[in-house]
Amino acid sequence: MAERMIDVDGVELCTKAFGDPGDPPILLVHGLGASMLWWDEAVCTRLADHGRFVVRYDHRDTGRSTAWPPGQPGYDGFALDADALGVLDALGLADAHLVGISAGGGVAQALALTHADRVRSLVLMSTSPGTTADRDLPGPTAAIGAFLETAQVDWDDPDSVVEHLVGWSRALAGDRREFDEQAWRELVRRDVARTRSVASLQNHDLLSHDGGPDAPLSSITAPTLVVHGDADPLFPLAHGAALAAEIPGATLLALDGAGHGLDVRDHDAVVDAIADHTRRADRAAGR
Repeated sequence: MAERMIDVDGVELCTKAFGDPGDPPILLVHGLGASMLWWDEAVCTRLADHGRFVVRYDHRDTGRSTAWPPGQPGYDGFALDADALGVLDALGLADAHLVGISAGGGVAQALALTHADRVRSLVLMSTSPGTTADRDLPGPTAAIGAFLETAQVDWDDPDSVVEHLVGWSRALAGDRREFDEQAWRELVRRDVARTRSVASLQNHDLLSHDGGPDAPLSSITAPTLVVHGDADPLFPLAHGAALAAEIPGATLLALDGAGHGLDVRDHDAVVDAIADHTRRADRAAGR
């Protein structure tokens, strides 16, 4: 299907759907600063081949969606939660399986706590507990800190932005696997060329999430699968393990050698796991 622009409370969001609208829906929610392109089209089509109606979309301030002036986001972090619901509403979907990666996993957790009736199941990837409970979880690795401390980028120069984002992708990939620079550079170039205002990607780093859901993760009722790389340098595996321990009935799929995000080398395992998890959730709900 072609890309489709939708209106969510005056904000234009770009969406793209795959598969039969009559099939069980999956909404893919990516992390901060990431457009829909970071959900590989091959993943979307393969999930559709499993009999799922798959939707990916550009967050505000990414891709073809509405952009705010750099450094001046006219919204807070909870707007991203509302946007996900707005996508479902615009497409006429009463509910969906939510697959969230990184900060998108935080969006998925929030919706499972505040709008449980809209969430068929959760798949939480490369993410961390999104509630304020006290936890002793490890922080990012020294390599992540070193990148953030030394990174330089000219947001008015597309080539500089490409180099910055490729470097960030390299840091997130961890140190257990060879980094496929050519593939990541191709993705980043396409993303930068397609984005309305590439400098506005920074706005996500300024968002406040104060005043989030007070309910504990133990109150989540959606069937939950946690997928986490055991070499994730941003959220080490203990973050995924904490999610799986705190959400009732959750299961953890640890990916050997995987860093932060979805590596093409894990597509087979992850697509099969999502298809199986969503099938089981729908069957348990009598769908």
